[in-house]
Amino acid sequence: MTRLLPFLLPLLIVALPGAALAQGLPALTMSETEGGTTYSLSLQIVALMTALTVLPSIVLGMTAFTRIIIVLSILRQALGTQQTPPNQVLIALALFLTFFVMQPTMTAFYDQALSPYLDGQMPADQAIEIGSGILRGFLIENTRQNDLMMFQQLAGDGPYATQDDVPLSVLLPAFITSELKTAFQIGFLIFLPFLVIDMVVASILMALGMMMLSPMLVSLPIKLLLFVLVDGWALTVGSLAATYGVGG
Repeated sequence: MTRLLPFLLPLLIVALPGAALAQGLPALTMSETEGGTTYSLSLQIVALMTALTVLPSIVLGMTAFTRIIIVLSILRQALGTQQTPPNQVLIALALFLTFFVMQPTMTAFYDQALSPYLDGQMPADQAIEIGSGILRGFLIENTRQNDLMMFQQLAGDGPYATQDDVPLSVLLPAFITSELKTAFQIGFLIFLPFLVIDMVVASILMALGMMMLSPMLVSLPIKLLLFVLVDGWALTVGSLAATYGVGG
């Protein structure tokens, strides 16, 4: 994002002043100060609206949301409860848990980058650089080295001296790939005990000669009872948070 900013801002400044004046808004301007480059309020609003359009992709691709929602979806499928909990509940739970997991990173982002910028103590380009460095630290910490090396080789880059040298074009796909692999590993461990229950129930029904009775119909209340007795939701949510080092 830092690399694209010098290219995007001139395009915005050239293309949007006419539209801004037509709407009665002041022209988009930049001014050089001793502390760096400052941008007019109109340009800040344009940048904010642009950021809001890519916010869903940022939440999906640069936070813990992907791993959490996949694990919760596999859990629901393992229970065999069809659409219970509904998708809206799973997404809400995944979002709240994502906020909980990302709180240390977001707090550091606010204290070190966003708050100084809003207070006028730091120019935008420096705030973006510091903020991206904080987020890059979280991504690298939760990315497998094998995945990072694979995309590094695909990009044709050499070994990186520090984590600040890793470009986001390499880090983001490596992080997503690593998150998918981790989510499916956790999902397998969750799915396994429920699969055993299904197999045991199916074997018992077959031994009793109840061929017409669906094993899923019998195993569902057993799986729900077992899940409630072991406090499954707390175990699942707590284990997901622990995979990111929260509470460890």
